[in-house]
Amino acid sequence: MKIRPVPREKDPQADLDSLAGAFAGLSSAEQVTAFLRDLCTPAELEALSDRWKVVPLLRQGVPYREIHELTGVSVTTTGRVARSLDHGHGGYAAAIAATATPAAPESE
Repeated sequence: MKIRPVPREKDPQADLDSLAGAFAGLSSAEQVTAFLRDLCTPAELEALSDRWKVVPLLRQGVPYREIHELTGVSVTTTGRVARSLDHGHGGYAAAIAATATPAAPESE
């Protein structure tokens, strides 16, 4: 009889930390895009992209229904993103800050 290794217990936090470390180790948007395309199905990429797409509209105060009409993203998904923006772990805020373009200095 073939001896099979005993599967190790899952550690979701360690697995998530490992994945986060892989992202953090990438140095360009092109590398992140390539990694995402290898890692995710097209449907998962669409879901992630949809969530990110509604962030600026939510920050501008656009109503959920209007966001749906503009983007096709469901009101439910928009609500989940809004909840994460307000009560999440700060990931959206960090990504917003990291991708924000510096304001041009006002001329006098």
